[in-house]
Amino acid sequence: MNLTVIGGTGNTGAAVVAEAARRGHIVTSASRSGRHAEGATTDVVADLADTAAVVDLISAADATIIAVSPDRTGGPVQPTVDAFKALIAARPTGRLVVVGGAGSLLDADGNRLVDSPDFPAVAKPEALAFAEVLEAFRAAADTLAWTLVSPAPAYPSERSTGAYVVGKDHPAGTDLSPADLAVALVDEVEQDVHRGERFTVASA
Repeated sequence: MNLTVIGGTGNTGAAVVAEAARRGHIVTSASRSGRHAEGATTDVVADLADTAAVVDLISAADATIIAVSPDRTGGPVQPTVDAFKALIAARPTGRLVVVGGAGSLLDADGNRLVDSPDFPAVAKPEALAFAEVLEAFRAAADTLAWTLVSPAPAYPSERSTGAYVVGKDHPAGTDLSPADLAVALVDEVEQDVHRGERFTVASA
């Protein structure tokens, strides 16, 4: 399978590239730097905000995993939301698996984690951004082939178990390592189980 990983040099993306390559897939890593991601067959320069370029990458692949986070240095998160909305509006025809945030997951009372007074303030902008991205994908419905994966709340954790458990809108567990998330993402690309919906993953 020809896979593209947008954000392939980041913490999550690099783990995905390595896992996909380990399984024998042909992997294109796309990042703003264009630097090599271990296991990638090809490394290209691409920015999620360049919608036309991203659509071309998606069209050239059997599936694309997007692992791109908003600015984490105090800058605005809206550009990432806008980039995802522009991509959705472009209606790419390829399979998309997007790594989202945990903040939109629901607690036992059905409230979003991001709305809890205990939610870390530093993580709130990114959580709200990905909650908005999730709703944009849900509004698109079946006009494109998408899946959004929310990591466990304590992501990333260092301990990797080599296995994972799955939930839908409520956390499946607390911790998740990049390696275990990568296994779940590549499994989803190969098996196409959660098309048109969000699911969540935690380390087993």
